[in-house]
Amino acid sequence: MAELPLPEQLPLEEHRAALVGYCYRMLGSPFDAEDAVQETLLRAWRNADRFDPSRAPLRGWLFAIATNVCLDLLRAARRRGLTVNLGPAAEPGAALGVPYPDLDLVFPAPDGLVVPSSGDPADIAVQRDTVRLAFVAALQALPPRQRAVLILRDVLAWSAAEVASLLSTSVAAVNSALQRARAGLSAPVAAQPIDEGLLRRYVRAFNDNDVDALVAVLHEDATMSMPPLPFWLRGRAALLEAMSASGACADATLVRCGSSSFLQYRNGSPFAVVVLECRDGQVGHVTTFLDNSPLQAMFARFADDFATAPA
Repeated sequence: MAELPLPEQLPLEEHRAALVGYCYRMLGSPFDAEDAVQETLLRAWRNADRFDPSRAPLRGWLFAIATNVCLDLLRAARRRGLTVNLGPAAEPGAALGVPYPDLDLVFPAPDGLVVPSSGDPADIAVQRDTVRLAFVAALQALPPRQRAVLILRDVLAWSAAEVASLLSTSVAAVNSALQRARAGLSAPVAAQPIDEGLLRRYVRAFNDNDVDALVAVLHEDATMSMPPLPFWLRGRAALLEAMSASGACADATLVRCGSSSFLQYRNGSPFAVVVLECRDGQVGHVTTFLDNSPLQAMFARFADDFATAPA
């Protein structure tokens, strides 16, 4: 979609990254998030003459529009999830199954798309931490308004009064919704710090096609999935059996492209976007988004943001 000729006196584009990050957490898809933000900016542009900075800052006005856009989309949408949430674990060697529809899945987003490039380093760290795949997937289990309240309060650090104004409700209602959202969230807002040494060991083992070393850094209860396929495995023993039989690392290379995201190439060609989640000093989840999913269109965005394809 072409960029809109926005009024010079209303710098809407300055808020795009923050809005995309917000909509991504709300919707679970970077593609839907970009569409939602484009619709948000279009509505703002069309109604620029109604904006009154004495009543609310531009940021609040835009987030109110974005919230309404997201809530409208979520009313008719099925809840997104990860494949490990949508069906039982398989046995090594089982059929891979029929791919899930794209609208059922949560997809990763490049940090550069959903995290502002400037600002307080501590705030940016929080923004990056709260677009990790497991957290975004956990958000999708919350009712949409609770989801909005939790993101605005716990992620973006808005006051209860600001959120109440945005949602046209009371502070008491916001506090109640926040309490319920926190209780219903399966993943903590603050993740464990990224273990750079652990990620380096995983990548080195993968790129060396050393399955034994790769499995050694996995959690005993680790999961491995390949969206959009429903097939997924749980447990170090099952992962060792499957990777040994399939040659999962053969002719493949991982390249770091984000805080816990990697580009996977097979024989030098784009193959997948891989997201690692760490817990207890080991790799707990390996999610490999295959290139027959919409991530094929996003692969270049990941590459442009953080990495150069191997020769």
